[in-house]
Amino acid sequence: MTSDRAYHHGDLRRAVLTAALDVIRTEGPAALSLRDLARRAGVSHAAPAHHFKDRTGLLTAIAAEGYDLFADALAAAPDLRERGVRYVRFAAEHPAHFQVMFQPDLCRDDDPDLLAAKARATAELRAGVATLAPTTDAPRLTGVAAWSLAHGFATLLLSGNLDAAVGDRDPEEVFRSLTALLFTPDGG
Repeated sequence: MTSDRAYHHGDLRRAVLTAALDVIRTEGPAALSLRDLARRAGVSHAAPAHHFKDRTGLLTAIAAEGYDLFADALAAAPDLRERGVRYVRFAAEHPAHFQVMFQPDLCRDDDPDLLAAKARATAELRAGVATLAPTTDAPRLTGVAAWSLAHGFATLLLSGNLDAAVGDRDPEEVFRSLTALLFTPDGG
């Protein structure tokens, strides 16, 4: 291994992000330490700071990556209901990103990458609201209602509060059934 390769650890940035996501998934964001992540990656305790500056920088990078993944997941959905399903799926598949994304006090709110990724995700959520019947007179409130439903379901699912209600059923199918109870196919 060359000294350049050893210094860069292959892809130290990705290695630190992956280790951080593992810590967040199992212990939560409060347990995150750059020193511990450096130890896990087998590099000096200062090496992660070259990529993230500090813990807040690392969490900001995680949130930005999460919003990008989230926007990609939402983009393929044909309507608002399926965007809600994708929301729930994203939370289940990326629980560490999900935890960080919705705790703005963990991140630098002026970070350009984070702002761009959030804007993409917001645009995808709004595009879902736009698929509703044009008779809706409150698209912003409709968006808030849809977001509340999907985010609430995803949060309850991740915290284990829906284990009894969902049982062995696919959470995505449960979410579809829930939305069918609340909304008619014409958006009413």
